[in-house]
Amino acid sequence: MAKIKVTKVKSAINRTKRQKLTLEALGLKRIGQVVEHNATPNILGMVRKVSHLVSVEETK
Repeated sequence: MAKIKVTKVKSAINRTKRQKLTLEALGLKRIGQVVEHNATPNILGMVRKVSHLVSVEETK
């Protein structure tokens, strides 16, 4: 299964509660923090919702 690296690049200040909870569910707390997840439909949906706050790169 493909893996993705998700990096938080922007602050969650002045964002909706839903976006803050999505970042927390992805495991992102600090700017610059990187987490690795399997590229499942659930994870990709969460990443899409906060795509303006994170950067994503595909890994193997």
